[in-house]
Amino acid sequence: MQCRGIRGAITVPVNDKQSIIVAAKELLGEMVQANGIEIDDIATILFTTTPDLNAEFPAVATRELGWSQQLALLCGHEMNVPDSLARCLRILMLVNTEKAAEEITHVYLGEAKKLKHVEF
Repeated sequence: MQCRGIRGAITVPVNDKQSIIVAAKELLGEMVQANGIEIDDIATILFTTTPDLNAEFPAVATRELGWSQQLALLCGHEMNVPDSLARCLRILMLVNTEKAAEEITHVYLGEAKKLKHVEF
């Protein structure tokens, strides 16, 4: 079994608690479903937002989804790059899996779809 990273990104319509949590839940759900991930196989989740999203920690979404209280979570802000996508929530989920790197499905939703070909 290997530890693999799964990337995801979504735009959030407004900077308020509910919008951030709803977007984070949607993105987490899509990432788990697209990759057939069991919650117990998640090693850690790193959440970042652009500086214009600060009304709530997106990691709160995992608690509302009923995921383990022992799951390692971290929130931070992306670099403030001029002309970058606004109100963007990104997730890097590290999971233990038998899948090869090329079998991993990265998930980009909403306006964040344009990042699919930009991020490294």
